[in-house]
Order: sequence, then structure tokens, then C-alpha cells
Amino acid sequence: MPRTSQRSAAVPEQLGFAGMPERLFVCTPSKLGAYADCPRRYRYTYVDRPSPQKGPPWAHNSLGASVHTALKNWYALPAARRSTDALPTLLKATWVREGYRDVDQERIAYRKALEWLETYVAGLDPQEEPLGVERVVATKTGVLAFNGRADRIDSRAGEAVIVDYKTGRSGLDADDARGSQALALYAYAAQRVFRRPCRRVELHHLPSGTVAAHQHTEESLARQIGRAEDTARDIMAAEKAVAAGADPDAEFPANPGTLCGWCDFRRTCPAGAEVQGKEPWSAVEHLERAG
Repeated sequence: MPRTSQRSAAVPEQLGFAGMPERLFVCTPSKLGAYADCPRRYRYTYVDRPSPQKGPPWAHNSLGASVHTALKNWYALPAARRSTDALPTLLKATWVREGYRDVDQERIAYRKALEWLETYVAGLDPQEEPLGVERVVATKTGVLAFNGRADRIDSRAGEAVIVDYKTGRSGLDADDARGSQALALYAYAAQRVFRRPCRRVELHHLPSGTVAAHQHTEESLARQIGRAEDTARDIMAAEKAVAAGADPDAEFPANPGTLCGWCDFRRTCPAGAEVQGKEPWSAVEHLERAG
């Protein structure tokens, strides 16, 4: 289990010389999230070398990547060309075909993705220029050297707003936006990169056309940063213990649960192997039923 209850005992790695500064933990939201979900998955992804072989690609990841890239390229067009008419060409050029059960399922997913994009883009002002699209923001704390790529960063009334696109089956609400550590880290970093306030974070769920938003305060951002730093301390303590000869399975324990069925390393992990695995296309089957 994570070691947040032993925070005082978790000592970050040193650079190797007495009196030198403590090494910052270099991280992205996905890196921190991997450990929070399952320390064993974190180990397989970031610690073990060579990393264990992953399972096949997931159709829902292909779908999400295709939509994200199409939106990025839509914003790259001159404002006069930003219309729904541009979307079929953009989506076709960025379409990722991996993970689908067959060509028929892939075609249904493509049509749905195009519908989502057309509805979403129809509500955008093509003349508005975001502060950043697929923009990397980075910052440092006393523990973290954070960097992450935000889907979009808007400028509204002199403030920066974090926008994150979602294409999953389930709708989202304000609690999802409030609890998202990734969005909070983006906001914290964006404040420093753009030198303007960044408190509002939004989840734009394209399938439902809904927006889940939360307005952070300095205190709520600080709490999220503190949680991220606790996770980083846990990771550094586990990595240091393994480097000193501790059992990697003990330092990076598995966290069995429903997520195991979706894990890239299910076949490698003894705990995950006991869970029925999902088919690569399972998360997009509902699109066929939707017609």
C-alpha cells in the first residue's frame, strides 16, 4: 500500500554527494496516477527494465487519441477555415485504427467520433485563440519537477482556464473536475507559465456535450499539490528501497480490483492474471448499440 502514513520516513534520493540538494521527482499526471491506481503497475511501467510486454492496444485509447488530435489540428487551421466542414478530413488524417474488433465496429466508432466533433466545434468561436493547444506546462515545487500536456488552455477575462477533453462512455460532474489531480496540477503550472491566475478547470465530455467544471482556490490547489508530493515521496522511498535490495513485489504491491481487467500488464501480474481480462474493444461496444 502507499506510504503516506510514513511520510516522515520517506527520504527522497540524493544526487550522491553529501550536502547536495535533494533530487526532485520528475513526473507527469499519468505517472502519479499510475502509482495511485496500482503501485505494481507503476513498477512495471517506470521501474522494471526491460518493462514487461504490454497487452494489445485498446480501441478506446485509439478513439480518444484520434479525437484529441483532430481538435488540435482544427485549432492549427487559419481562423477562416475553422468550421465543421474541415472535420472529416482532419479526423480521417488522424484516425488510429488499432484495437477494434473488426472494420464494421471501427466504422461505427469513426462516425460517432465525427458526430461528437461536429457538435462540439459548432459551439466554438473559430476566432478565439487559446493560450495553448496541446500545450506543455511545467513547474517545480520542493519535491516535484512537474510537466504535463494540457489539451487546451483558454484565456477568459484575464485568467487561464484548463480544458480537458473526454470521450469515455460515462458522463462527468463537478466532483470529477474538483477531484482531478491532473487538472489541478495543470492549473498550478499554468499560473506560473502564463503569469496569470488559473483557478477554473473544465472536463468537456464530447459524447454527451456536457461540461463539468470546478473553481479552485489557492488552498484547494495547495492540497492537491500536497497529495502529489506525498505520492512522489512514497515512490522515491520504494525505488530507494528496491535499489538497496528490498523485494520489489513488497515495495510495489498490487492493488487488485476492477481496473485489473483493463491493465496492460494483467498477464504479467499474478494478481491481475486472476481477473477476467477485457477485450481490447470492450469499451466501445456501446457505440454499436447506440446505432
